[in-house]
Amino acid sequence: MPIYEYRCRDCGKVTEKIARSSQKEIICPVCNGKAERIVSMFSNKVSSNNSSGGCMPSSGFG
Repeated sequence: MPIYEYRCRDCGKVTEKIARSSQKEIICPVCNGKAERIVSMFSNKVSSNNSSGGCMPSSGFG
């Protein structure tokens, strides 16, 4: 399962969690509020710098 980032709607805390792709919300570990899945900076950088859809040349995967 992939690691997703979630941001709490109440306190703003960003949390990483291994979750199913269908899991759009989790409970915040800090304040027990609802945290929604966000686009991580890592996935955003990879997709914006690499339009071919594959791994980045310096990543070691490819």
